[in-house]
Amino acid sequence: MGIRDNLEAHLEHLKSTTQGEHNFHQAVDELFDDVISYVEQNESEYNDQVINRMLYPDRVINFSVAWVDDEGGLQVNQGWRVQFNNAIGPYKGGLRLHPDVSLDDFKFLGFEQTFKDALTGLPMGGGKGGSDFNPKGRSNPEIRRFCQAFMTELSRYIGPDQDIPAGDIGVGGRELGYMFGHYKQLTGKFHGALTGKGPSFGGSCIRTEATGYGTVYFLEQVLIDQDDELKGKRCALSGAGNVSLYCSQKLIEKEAVVLTLSDSQGVLRSEEGFTQEQITDLIELKETNHGALKDYKDTLSDTSGLKYTEGGDVWDGEYDIAIPSATQNEVDEAEAKAIIKAGAKIMCQAANMPCTKAAVEAFKSSDVQNLPSKAVNAGGVAVSGLERAQNAMGMSWTSEKVDDELKSIMKNIVKACQDNGKLEGGKVDYSRGANIAGFKRVYKAMAAYYG
Repeated sequence: MGIRDNLEAHLEHLKSTTQGEHNFHQAVDELFDDVISYVEQNESEYNDQVINRMLYPDRVINFSVAWVDDEGGLQVNQGWRVQFNNAIGPYKGGLRLHPDVSLDDFKFLGFEQTFKDALTGLPMGGGKGGSDFNPKGRSNPEIRRFCQAFMTELSRYIGPDQDIPAGDIGVGGRELGYMFGHYKQLTGKFHGALTGKGPSFGGSCIRTEATGYGTVYFLEQVLIDQDDELKGKRCALSGAGNVSLYCSQKLIEKEAVVLTLSDSQGVLRSEEGFTQEQITDLIELKETNHGALKDYKDTLSDTSGLKYTEGGDVWDGEYDIAIPSATQNEVDEAEAKAIIKAGAKIMCQAANMPCTKAAVEAFKSSDVQNLPSKAVNAGGVAVSGLERAQNAMGMSWTSEKVDDELKSIMKNIVKACQDNGKLEGGKVDYSRGANIAGFKRVYKAMAAYYG
């Protein structure tokens, strides 16, 4: 059998032993659809058994988290940490708190993180974790007690040269502060075992903004390379968290037009484009009360031009660029067709795997250029890597220095995608380029260990 047959057999075996893990399978297929054809063309350089090793996490850690609510009742949640691959550096990836998470989610996220981190060029492996705890509706003391109980279990598996978690959905500065404070108490050590910390206690400037800013830097470089620019581009964004808000902030700074934001309850729309003042107010409101967009609309200092639609479709209307910034698989085939109908020329995936496989196929059959999540949203982990470097050196860089480093990293990722995703006629398949570039770096390290 040739290497294609061997790799397809490995994939079939993986799926037979991980039945029901649909998100994980989707992430594997998305990468290997490109990798198999590339490896087949360069068969003499690759060992299918080493590639097979990439498909399996180094370890999966599952633990119970027992904590006390405000009424004195004992609550129990499940916690996970998937340490997927440390071939090129310590495990690196966020912690997610959401009632619907499962092991499938963390395996998909850890797998995706491995190749995303490789794209940054920094020495970081891939991991992901979190809990089915829901911070919404909980008091600050309850969230603090949960975070401390969670860290009591997690602390034995992490460290600055072992595994360095960060924030993700449901884990912001407040939660990371509680977790790091308790980690410090448990270990007696003040070192970089977590990133996303506040700048006052070892965190990096612009870490909160990094994924959103990095999205815009990636998108801007792609347009520049096509002799185009962001100025005047109409952009539809989903989500109302850090990624979408800071992406919006940077887009407006670049004179693009931000038309929409959304959450699970509805869509906030401005046909003429949000102002920087409105986005700044939304950022401040999200930081203080973690509420819904419908609660914010009438509390902004400037509400002109805003319309809130409960249960609305964020992809309605006409725009140039679609930027899904909420969660995985938020764009299905029907929504992809709506985005195509809206006249979008670019799908810029700012969330982790926000498009279903059917949606991606719909974009491939259209004129929409698809920019993949593992490249587009690498800015967050890139700055986490820079935070780790600052912690190791005992230094704190200015916002300007970190921002310059972030711009450079995102520019290099664009180039890596272009170098590895060139098609006949000069076009670039950025998804193929990102997948192959990330794969090559991880494989080179693993081949040194196993090849």
